[in-house]
Amino acid sequence: MSSSPSPASFRVAVLDDYQRVARSLAPWDALGADVEVEFFHDHVADARALVSRLSPFDAIVAMRERTPFPRAVLAELPRLRLLVTTGARNAAIDVDAARELGVVVSGTGGLPYPPAELTWGLLLALARNIPREDRAVRAGEWQTSLGIGLSGKTLGLLGLGRLGAQVARVALAFGMRVTAYSQNLTRERAAEHGATLLPLDELLAGADVVSIHLVLSERTRGLLGARELNLLKPGALLVNTSRGPIVDERALIEALTSGRLAGAALDVFDTEPLPAEHPLRRLPNTVLTPHLGYVTEETYRIFYCDAVEDIAAFRANQPVRVL
Repeated sequence: MSSSPSPASFRVAVLDDYQRVARSLAPWDALGADVEVEFFHDHVADARALVSRLSPFDAIVAMRERTPFPRAVLAELPRLRLLVTTGARNAAIDVDAARELGVVVSGTGGLPYPPAELTWGLLLALARNIPREDRAVRAGEWQTSLGIGLSGKTLGLLGLGRLGAQVARVALAFGMRVTAYSQNLTRERAAEHGATLLPLDELLAGADVVSIHLVLSERTRGLLGARELNLLKPGALLVNTSRGPIVDERALIEALTSGRLAGAALDVFDTEPLPAEHPLRRLPNTVLTPHLGYVTEETYRIFYCDAVEDIAAFRANQPVRVL
């Protein structure tokens, strides 16, 4: 990388590097002396400010869906030639618009297990009040709450794909009964993973814990609204490591505030980063994490190394992993 690039150099912007690790996790120098890579550690939500920041760059590396690239933004970036998204899909990028504007969109590899691991971290934290008890011990208190066990309880999975199936295996090891729902799931497929296929309403009514592992689409947006949340039994818990808008946020807050829903462990939200004054921050029956499902060193190393490969291949007129 050149600290003083010539006017003809190829400029790369790496966005939303919150942990300041992108530079150390991939061989950016291998791109050559005529490539300048700039790392941005803050998030820019305003579209006009984003365009102003990114207009000098030939290539952009986007971290998952943190920064949206709709047509309106892409059209204001005439210098942009390559947009790399970490991961194999990105609902926040208008890929059709990019193609029409002559921008190549490439993806990267990733790992299948980190979100499933986080799901269990969140569920155990919620069921056993771990964050609350940690704060209590630090404040000089001792045993301030009563947790619940999972053995013998029913876990209802919304989605039984690669991630949902991993969560199901752990649930069975804990001695839980597993039920599952998704529109295209078959009884045979559910049974392969030790789960019982149920209609959505029946799953919600019988589950002690509901965990979401669906892809956000027009079909799944708002899948759990006030009516669906009211079907949950008293004392039920909800875990969402998929996408925030699958659950109607207003209905979720009302269910948590009233106690109709005993607790929720959430890694995803309608607006990310979660606004400072958001009511979810104030609810005591929640465990909140900042979209950490994929945030592991192993995943990031794949993301950024593949991004370097994408850029090098594009500059060699042989783009790879094109979406």
